[in-house]
Amino acid sequence: MTQGFFVGAVSDNFDERIKQKIFHSEIVVDTAKISAEEKNYKKIPDIRCFEDEDGNDRMLETIDSNYKNIKAEILKIISIEMERISNDPDLQHLISKE
Repeated sequence: MTQGFFVGAVSDNFDERIKQKIFHSEIVVDTAKISAEEKNYKKIPDIRCFEDEDGNDRMLETIDSNYKNIKAEILKIISIEMERISNDPDLQHLISKE
């Protein structure tokens, strides 16, 4: 299909019949109006900059570092909780002895 065209079908209920179930239509785009509107767009400000002092992009390194920190924190929480559970007589049965 050509860009801007769409087709579809709807279903009805036994007590709410729809005569026209299949449709074919076109989205008409006013390119002049869109171009005028785009001229008023404001740049989205950078919330976080990943460039180092030399101007190198460090986004992937930052994401990797954050991922490793979160993973380490999760492992620490698990370790603390496992120790707490194993020291609690009412909860010890939750830990497998195998």
